Amino acid sequence: MFHEIDTKKLGSRGPAMADAVQACVHCGFCLPACPTYQELGQEMDSPRGRILLMKNVLEGHLEATTAQPHIDRCLGCLACVTHCPSGVHYGDLVSSYRDQMRQEGKSKLTLTGWLARLTLPYPQRFRAAVVMGGLFRPLHRFMPRMLRPMLDMIPQELPARQPLAETTPAQGVRKARVAMLAGCAQQVLAPDINAATVRVLARNHIEVVIPKQMGCCGALAWHVGNGDEAMAFAKRLIDSMPVDVDALIINAAGCGSAVHEYPLLLAGTEYESRARQLAEKAVDISVYLDRLELEPIPKLAAPLRVAYHDACHLAHAQGVRSAPRRLLERVPGLEVVSLADADTCCGSAGTYNIEQPEIASSLGKRKAAAVLDTRASLVATGNIGCLVQLDKHLRNRTDRVTILHTVQVIDRAYQKILT
Repeated sequence: MFHEIDTKKLGSRGPAMADAVQACVHCGFCLPACPTYQELGQEMDSPRGRILLMKNVLEGHLEATTAQPHIDRCLGCLACVTHCPSGVHYGDLVSSYRDQMRQEGKSKLTLTGWLARLTLPYPQRFRAAVVMGGLFRPLHRFMPRMLRPMLDMIPQELPARQPLAETTPAQGVRKARVAMLAGCAQQVLAPDINAATVRVLARNHIEVVIPKQMGCCGALAWHVGNGDEAMAFAKRLIDSMPVDVDALIINAAGCGSAVHEYPLLLAGTEYESRARQLAEKAVDISVYLDRLELEPIPKLAAPLRVAYHDACHLAHAQGVRSAPRRLLERVPGLEVVSLADADTCCGSAGTYNIEQPEIASSLGKRKAAAVLDTRASLVATGNIGCLVQLDKHLRNRTDRVTILHTVQVIDRAYQKILT
């Protein structure tokens, strides 16, 4: 039971943490769904085991240092939530627990974590860091071991910047006005995703606003348990939102999941009500487009098979699975297939592939093999982290598979350049 803990010391998130712990009946349905349990086969590296560890730490029966390696190995993919018959809100527990340990000075910030914190949420800094990292890539084997996974993730070359207007008018008669979250790392690693999102929305009579002051959503900070930093980002985003928009369009699954967690993140603050309002307005681009009566998409010049990869924070955290597939199926001549073991994470998970490179690499290789088994020449997904992870592991095996965001597929189909 959780009654031994004074939930008041856990602050406004205490009740949600207590509910998650109490809801777990230790049935074990989460075990086969958990990527780290699949990889390691250890009870303490499963959701059920981690809940028990966190419970004992919070009750004072276990040292946090004993539990930390197992908590650190959690991807936060939330596959366990999808498969849990008891409705345990594991996500409400693990990020809040990590933040609590940070507040109590019981968690360690690694060098890679520190570097990611300083660069990833800031596009200009991140671009400079990627360029600098590229200069050190030839010295890979001479670099400290903990930095090598970061160098491994650096692309051979960065795509050109694609500046976006603060307001893009709808083509023809305007049907709606929306704001769009531009994101952070995505602006550097794949700026065409944002550009494609704007083009597709405008083509379908939607006006798009990208507030200059929006900044990072705080997803990465919250994922690793830095609640103060995540709250600051969240408040800034909320303050930047125009009041006269119908929706907040998000094209990165991790960001969408984070915005939907704002009510928990900002519980007990003066922003709580506004956080709930924004969470209700936030919608993934695939869901938003799926609801529209789209302008006709031209038929492909030749049939094409696309494998759809479920991003964890879209499928498990937001429950979005059918909308992206239905959207892709609107492209005449496009055959949509699913991957085997689709519920298992690809190993990206925010900064996981640089913090836990061995497990991340194993999961990435498994996902790349699943893609190749479909014999698809195109992979579509809804998250920048997945795109980078899939690109890394597919490129090691083939150059015949193109990796795109779902909205890029629609955009290229409109432009008749999808091959």
